[in-house]
Amino acid sequence: VVARLQKSWLGNIWLSKLNSGHLARYRDERLSEVGASACNRDLSLISHAIRIAMSEWGFNLPGNPAANLRKPPQPKGRTRRLEGDEEARLMVSCQASSNLYLQPLVVRAIETAMRRGEVLSLRSEHVQLDKSYVHLPMTKNGDSRDVPLSPLARQTIEALPRSRTGVVIPVPPEAPTGLWNRATRRADIMDIRFYDLRHEATTRLSVKCLRVLAEA
Repeated sequence: VVARLQKSWLGNIWLSKLNSGHLARYRDERLSEVGASACNRDLSLISHAIRIAMSEWGFNLPGNPAANLRKPPQPKGRTRRLEGDEEARLMVSCQASSNLYLQPLVVRAIETAMRRGEVLSLRSEHVQLDKSYVHLPMTKNGDSRDVPLSPLARQTIEALPRSRTGVVIPVPPEAPTGLWNRATRRADIMDIRFYDLRHEATTRLSVKCLRVLAEA
């Protein structure tokens, strides 16, 4: 984001001259390229940088021009889940993939609620099969966390061949998109994204927790 801002026309405006009109123009241009969420992240970063400049770097500004800027409305969150026999069809299709790591990738996503990047970056030294968890030293939020493994997730990891690279699922970051699209087409499953599996997983975990609490 910072590199893009430096190359844009906005990066050529002195901070002392920056006003809400400039930022509104930048917002509208970004919305022609990306969605509301990405645009809002840019605006939040800009606003944060201006606050730091004012509070810590000695910039004497009359106010933060990004503070009251109208933000584009966030789209409604997706609630797509696997329905009916879709999970069974999906697994059969993943097994038919030419890439033997696709099904383990999908299983792990459903069973652990891990993000795709977290699954793909997991190394063997972070896997504690004897204690049924994996350790993520760095997550999207910048923190580390331990993720419990269900029996199926553990079984899936145990069945994988060991990679020389030390990565549990040695698949390039860009590969899953094509593999996923082909698998869902073979399974005749429409309008589902790999990220929807995270929602599927968290919903299942919530249901399990509620069931345990009800039985306690």
